[in-house]
Amino acid sequence: MSGKLILVIEDNEKNMKLVRDLLQYEGYEVLETETAEEGLRLVEEHIPTLILMDIGLPGMNGFEALKCLRASSATAGIPVIAVTASVMTQDHQKIMDAGFDGYQRKPIDIDEFLEAVRVTIERSFGERSTE
Repeated sequence: MSGKLILVIEDNEKNMKLVRDLLQYEGYEVLETETAEEGLRLVEEHIPTLILMDIGLPGMNGFEALKCLRASSATAGIPVIAVTASVMTQDHQKIMDAGFDGYQRKPIDIDEFLEAVRVTIERSFGERSTE
């Protein structure tokens, strides 16, 4: 998986460090920011393979940022996994109904998190290669 760029949008420093360290250990390149607004700018510049996004961000929240991503033809196909502390069943359903490609709860389960990243990237590249 080396060389795959993942954008992490997370406003909690400890969560960011954990995610960054895990992804880098697995060989991914990591781009990071604390706000959705900056994340949207970075996406346009770098076109990441995957976006991991917190829902409860300062300013624009994750739902609003996802709408912006899906509205642009340049970014509509980038898979986005919500990484959030919202654990209620209705929260999970709302996240999936909004169009996120996956959902990971905080605190993250390391093995489950890394598997979700791997599977989402593989699924995305499999779909792109058949187009």
